[in-house]
Amino acid sequence: MTKPVRVRFAPSPTGPLHIGGVRTALFNYLFAKKHQGVFYIRIEDTDQTRFVPGAEAYIFEALEWLGIAPDETIGKNEKFGPYKQSERKAIYQSYVNQLIETDWAYYAFDSAEELDHLRKEAENSGNTFIYNHTVREQLDNSIHLSKEETQQRIANGEAYVVRFKTPVNQILEIHDLIRGDVKFDTNLLDDKVLFKSDGMPTYHLANIVDDHLMETSHVIRGEEWLPSLPLHHLLYQAFGWEAPEFAHLPLILKPVGNGKLSKRDGDKMGFPVFPLEWKTAEGTSIGYREQGYFPEAVVNFLALLGWNDGTEKELFTLQELVKSFDLKRIHKAGAKFDPEKNKWFNHQYLIKKSDNVLAGEFSIVLNKKGIHVSHENLIKIVGLIKERAHFVSEFWELSDYFFVAPTAYDEKALKNWKEETPALLQQLTTVLESIEDFSSSTIEILVKEWMTTNEIGMGKIMQPFRLCIVGAMKGPHLFDIVELIGKEETIARIKKAIDSI
Repeated sequence: MTKPVRVRFAPSPTGPLHIGGVRTALFNYLFAKKHQGVFYIRIEDTDQTRFVPGAEAYIFEALEWLGIAPDETIGKNEKFGPYKQSERKAIYQSYVNQLIETDWAYYAFDSAEELDHLRKEAENSGNTFIYNHTVREQLDNSIHLSKEETQQRIANGEAYVVRFKTPVNQILEIHDLIRGDVKFDTNLLDDKVLFKSDGMPTYHLANIVDDHLMETSHVIRGEEWLPSLPLHHLLYQAFGWEAPEFAHLPLILKPVGNGKLSKRDGDKMGFPVFPLEWKTAEGTSIGYREQGYFPEAVVNFLALLGWNDGTEKELFTLQELVKSFDLKRIHKAGAKFDPEKNKWFNHQYLIKKSDNVLAGEFSIVLNKKGIHVSHENLIKIVGLIKERAHFVSEFWELSDYFFVAPTAYDEKALKNWKEETPALLQQLTTVLESIEDFSSSTIEILVKEWMTTNEIGMGKIMQPFRLCIVGAMKGPHLFDIVELIGKEETIARIKKAIDSI
């Protein structure tokens, strides 16, 4: 690489950050860190009509939560500020003028109504109207006006846009770091609007000018921007600037069916498509954070959507991803989104967490329920149940019997409750009452000795015993449970079951 790596994530604050946008940010971050470069964020808010309050703050909060915060952005190491396009408005006019003076752009005065009429006429004839070299000579623009006429119309306050003058009869061959050489026929391109009479540039102009001025070395963005590549390539050519290298990431596809992953898919199948919760007047969209995902799990599964390191390895820390990341290992084809696999990733990170940390998180849930238990016991409980959980939010359902006695008993399990069961359980309570060291191992040894001595089958005691303590045939090792709930509570639950069943 001949120049320092500087890459950017340039979202528009038009709503919550989609998980596809998060992946784009992540890949830019990984590439920058891999090459000791800079990852910066520029907010592209030239389209003020689509601005959504709160969206900008959401973007920064999401990336902070994921651990991929930018090196430069608004209010942080502003080497090339401002980092918000609406605050760079004064910059773009001179570049528009340069394109007009060098005959790479022209003023167009066509009204929206006139263009709409032309589109409808074309549709009625079975054609598609494209504002390009085939029609621009006949339309209301500065191509066939004198400079004086053009300036007079602007001075008169007529609305206008500035359009790019796409060259004719050229085949552009542009190299993409993921897709290889991509070809475009300029005769099939339209003359895109670059600037509007309200003084605001469109995305295309602002994007190119800012990437140049901010010394962007690589543009790593979603596949949906591939159709814009020829225009952006030509704009660099028009300005006489060296273009950055381009890499277009594959789409993230629906879990079922064809097409790009959307919020509708998440709503239908019950999984988030946003990193954080997003509230509107219409309702709340849950985020990965609020559903209980760990940020490192989200980063891990996103990294493997369209990329792998060439091995079977699936679990990567952020540092390992940085070390392994290579644009050459990104696939061209779209990556299928798998909500169940994402849960698997979270489970892997959950079981790696220390029981102490998880106990701290679980205690928040218990406190809300008015349940207080020693941290030492909570650590033991978490250690017994976490292998069965994907999220901390599932801990209560997996462990409620540690804190409250069952109020009902699983009907399927009642088939193990025989006529002699109450009498045997009464004998069991006598054994339990005699045990001084009420630890799991001691209880297990003495209860099994009693069963062996009295020739009582395992099934006759252990299944009804679990039913008394848990209310169902579930849970970890039974003697671990009774140690944690204690002798008094264990005997009380057995007596309650004898009276209730």
